[in-house]
Amino acid sequence: MQELARDLMPPDHAAVEAGAGVQETQFTAIPDDVAAVSGNIPDSSPGSAFATANLESNRHIRPVHDDVNHPSYGTTVNGTPENAPQATVSPRALAPDLLRGLLMVLQAVDHCSVSQGAWRHGVALESEQDGTIVKKWNDPVPWTARMLTHLCAPGFMFLLGMGVVYFGRSRSKLGWSSWQMTKHFAIRAFVLAAVNEFLFTLPISRGRILILNIILLALAVNYLLAGLLWLAVNASEKALSTLLESSHASSKDQVEQPLLQDSTRNSSAKSVSPWATRTSWHIHNGILLALTIITIAWNHWLSPHHGHCPVETPPGYSGPTQPSSTSLGPWFDFWFLTVNYPTVISPFPPLAWLSPAILGLLYGRIILSRQWKDYTINASNALFAVLLMLLFVLTRLLHIGNLSEDCLRMPEQLASPQRNQYLASFRAFFYIVKYPPSFSYLTFTMSLNFLLLALFGTLPQKVARRIPTLLTFGQSALFFYILHLMLYFGFGTLAKLWFGHELDHMDPMTGQPAVGTEGKPAVMWYGKFKSTRGVNSVWRFF
Repeated sequence: MQELARDLMPPDHAAVEAGAGVQETQFTAIPDDVAAVSGNIPDSSPGSAFATANLESNRHIRPVHDDVNHPSYGTTVNGTPENAPQATVSPRALAPDLLRGLLMVLQAVDHCSVSQGAWRHGVALESEQDGTIVKKWNDPVPWTARMLTHLCAPGFMFLLGMGVVYFGRSRSKLGWSSWQMTKHFAIRAFVLAAVNEFLFTLPISRGRILILNIILLALAVNYLLAGLLWLAVNASEKALSTLLESSHASSKDQVEQPLLQDSTRNSSAKSVSPWATRTSWHIHNGILLALTIITIAWNHWLSPHHGHCPVETPPGYSGPTQPSSTSLGPWFDFWFLTVNYPTVISPFPPLAWLSPAILGLLYGRIILSRQWKDYTINASNALFAVLLMLLFVLTRLLHIGNLSEDCLRMPEQLASPQRNQYLASFRAFFYIVKYPPSFSYLTFTMSLNFLLLALFGTLPQKVARRIPTLLTFGQSALFFYILHLMLYFGFGTLAKLWFGHELDHMDPMTGQPAVGTEGKPAVMWYGKFKSTRGVNSVWRFF
């Protein structure tokens, strides 16, 4: 029990300072760069080897602040001898890479359906928007695909926040100042915003739209905010631990004060105790948890409908045809609500998606607080998944945190109007509002993301590395994101010109009848073309 209690304790900063003379030999190198946006979780290659033997022989030295090295996510300590003669190499953190790669694949499926007009975009034929009445479910295949792609946006934001912690720790050990890291966060955010503007907004709209936020702009803003928040928490945590230690020491000094003091000894004794470090660490984790809750709750507080649809509606009413607005003006709405103005379209309001990024900061701090065993990480991820799913179930039963109250008007709800609308059918139970994300949306999607982290974490290294597609996409996510959108929508534009046909609904981007493509007309055309070729023609091979 004492060992378990010690494992769950955060690092002791005072012990690190006291052992400053030996910590240089404990960590043989510095982890590589990390950037969750571009898909680089810190590489635990030989360049980030961790001296396990020295750690075991100095178990009281548990670093927490960024002046001390840390093992990367997924590092394990399984059966390492206490007196091992040399450092062991930490395996690369594959679980986050695999999760990011899987999310990229799911997102690509979603974007493919949008670019080709394969099916209506949503679990229902109406919008997945706050305060919108829905009357008909989508077909089973697009419904399933859409439910899976719900994991993508919050998963990316979560990994973004987690990556900020890895990046900050890595650069701190390289000697970067807070100003250098702030400049890096700002430059990276600017690059993401520029990619969104010049590679997507202007080409897609042909200059008619100034801002088209397809999610990159939200990622850019939240990356900058998460980086600044990490810097603030890092500085504040040290300051609070020093303050707590000073107040604790002053109270002890009042008990017994010598007449003559050795100033040299007194100044060297001003190290921070483990108690002060632990207290400050827990307080700041509590602050991050509170911010995670507040930043998802304000999506409900700022909702013009407060997440409710009118009980009595005129014939043919299906909820707001345009995104809702507040009385605070369009620029305020841009940050918190989905907007659809003539020159600004943003289904991903940046601050509405900040919550999972802060959750990623908190998670990253805990992961890097010490060297965890692999089963501890995997079991914790599974436990978080269960707890979040329980919260999601409570949102259904208690009618809180949904942004869709009285909005389901399917036949199953109309048949039993007094019944809990979410319990009327399997699909109704899992209907969640994404624009902006509701509390139920966040708990459901992050529950599955944590479950996937747990499952990927159980894979042996050799097995995990045999999934090359997921690792490739997960480690170069931003490049794949740009490439697949250019290919999909570039080819989709040509395909619609050649084989397009009008669909029975309106395009949410243009307001015009949607155009879709299918392979049958192209195949029929080629069949006719092939029949006109000679019997020995190469064209007959296809």
